Amino acid sequence: MRKFLRLLAVSLATLAVSAAPAFAKSRIKDIVDFEGVRDNQLVGYGIVVGLNGTGDALRNAPMTQQSLEAMLERLGVNTRNTNLNTTNVAAVMVTAKLPAFGAAGAHVDVNVSAMGDAKSLLGGTLLVTPLLGADGQTYAVAQGTVQTGSISASGASGSTVSKGVPTAGRIAGGAIIEREIAFNFDAMQILRMTLHNPDFTTAHRIAEVINARYPGTAFAENPTIVAIRPAAGLDMMGFVTLVENFAVEPDSPAKVVIDEVAGVIVMGENVRVSTVAIQQGNLTITVRETPAVSQPPAFARTGNTAVVPQSDISVDEEKGKQFLTVRSGASLATLVSGLNALGVTPRDMISILQTIKAAGALQADIEVL
Repeated sequence: MRKFLRLLAVSLATLAVSAAPAFAKSRIKDIVDFEGVRDNQLVGYGIVVGLNGTGDALRNAPMTQQSLEAMLERLGVNTRNTNLNTTNVAAVMVTAKLPAFGAAGAHVDVNVSAMGDAKSLLGGTLLVTPLLGADGQTYAVAQGTVQTGSISASGASGSTVSKGVPTAGRIAGGAIIEREIAFNFDAMQILRMTLHNPDFTTAHRIAEVINARYPGTAFAENPTIVAIRPAAGLDMMGFVTLVENFAVEPDSPAKVVIDEVAGVIVMGENVRVSTVAIQQGNLTITVRETPAVSQPPAFARTGNTAVVPQSDISVDEEKGKQFLTVRSGASLATLVSGLNALGVTPRDMISILQTIKAAGALQADIEVL
């Protein structure tokens, strides 16, 4: 009897789980950004050497020549009275991202891009390049061999073939952080979380989920920001570690995104349509030109041979398609099924959706990229 009751309890629990609605929930850490936890852009100017004749032409790139002369002078080589003529050097811009809480001595990746008329940076070496932040301070120093991941070849006749972009490359771990950004995260009393997609409902749900576990620790300031304060007995680091793994069901407005260039349409699940009738048909106009030759009879003393144009115009309108009626409150699935029943192409569907919106029957915003 006990075994039977145990099996019955397991069966009822399984049925309850299977009958429960399945919601698409996301972790808080995946839908928000935390205040102060952000990257910082770095940029620097440097030169790449060791190129196999694919660098800048010094006559066309004076900044490359000046940079080369200045570097050699700092190393004790006087080149002021020397006519430099090399194509193994290229001036480049170096960019990188300083990660949040990046510690001094840590390595970060850098991107290297040619500035002049260099043909390729493949195999070149970037010399020591300071990377500056928006405040003009040096936060990292880059150096290393540039990897472009491209292929380029040319023949004696002048024909060339290339794959990828040989004038832009990357140095994995090519920069060393020299200065840290001071930010005492653990001493913060209130931390603000910024939603990736601002929404009143989502912000309220985040605050509800946190307060359900730690009452009074979260409040939604607006559709974009939810502020939290550590619960009693927890510091900010420990509290965020717990909070960021809570699951929340994000809400989203009804929106239709259209990319007319690629012919792509993306519709959210909340898109609704009022009662509307749709009919779509194709009108094809065909013009055929069949030139004919007109010439005078044999032995005629008058008249000239001429080409006489003959045009044949026909109009073909697709028949047999009836009005498609979409009832009020129809869901996305109903709308898509109805449009597919008309056999419309993505291009035609874009026009239909815009027309439905113009008629006031589409309860969603349309965003055209």
